[in-house]
Amino acid sequence: MKKYNVCVVGIGAVGTEMIRLLKKRNFPVQSLTILARSERTELVDGESYPVKVAAPEAFEGMDFAFFAGTEGAKGASQTLGWEAVKRGCIVVDNGDDFRMDARVPLVIPEINPEALKDHQGFIANPNCSTIIALMPLVAIHKAAKIKRLIATTYQAVSGTGSSAIKELEAQTRAWAAGQPLLREVYPHQIAFNLIPCVGSFKDDSGETTEEIKMRKETHKILDASIRVATTCVRVPVLNSHSIAIHVELEKPLSPDQARALLAKTPGVRLEDDPKNAVYPMPIQATGQYDVLVGRIRKDASVENGLVLWCAGDNIWKGAAQNAIQIAEELVARNWIKK
Repeated sequence: MKKYNVCVVGIGAVGTEMIRLLKKRNFPVQSLTILARSERTELVDGESYPVKVAAPEAFEGMDFAFFAGTEGAKGASQTLGWEAVKRGCIVVDNGDDFRMDARVPLVIPEINPEALKDHQGFIANPNCSTIIALMPLVAIHKAAKIKRLIATTYQAVSGTGSSAIKELEAQTRAWAAGQPLLREVYPHQIAFNLIPCVGSFKDDSGETTEEIKMRKETHKILDASIRVATTCVRVPVLNSHSIAIHVELEKPLSPDQARALLAKTPGVRLEDDPKNAVYPMPIQATGQYDVLVGRIRKDASVENGLVLWCAGDNIWKGAAQNAIQIAEELVARNWIKK
């Protein structure tokens, strides 16, 4: 098998998992280069990785560049992404700078791999919550067409990055010791609290940037006719996002029919036996390739309504894993354009 020169831009929470998953998934790596803002050495699972300064010339000779979008690297693709493409490198960007760019396919490989076919060297990873929500919804949409989607997310602090993980851990220790709970990452205490704001408020709509992303990305990936409403909430969970999803369908689809569809949907694992305490939980989803789905039931408030609950590893399937799967798809289909 042909091997490829690969670089990862950023070595925060997502970049670190990209390094792990490239190895775990046996991606055909000829060489691995880590790029960030400063030169140094980083340890990942006991192995030392030299980190070079991210600059246009660093992409010479590279086949794939994964932009992690963490550790200050968010926005790095804005400066360096197309520079890498100019040098013959395929960019897979975890950031949100180019998701709505008409030149850039926005891809979940299990859902819309065909969008990769005519890529121009730059491919975007969707938002983590969008990926986790759409993975179980695509089969339902194909079977009964979703008219309206209401999603409430319960998003782990790892979505903010490694500094947020440390803040939750430090606040929890401080609470147990009866000490003041210091905060730097979030505007409010996150330990033992919920913050109904993920992203920022940039207009007068009342929606956060995260909520807007979910609507726009659902339209680009799945179907622009779906009416989408979301509320995104940060919760005191270390890793893995959970989402409560209500869908209104054009055609009837029973919970049992939905279960049968989801049981054979690639990348989805059915965990739906609530009487025996079997349902998706973030602690269970962490470190899993699949999105877990359960609590499937009828929504009696609308005609042809269903409710489901899902959980997925936002750093794996919601970010690093999905990016690597995009590259795997390009290799498998021989859609690598140099």
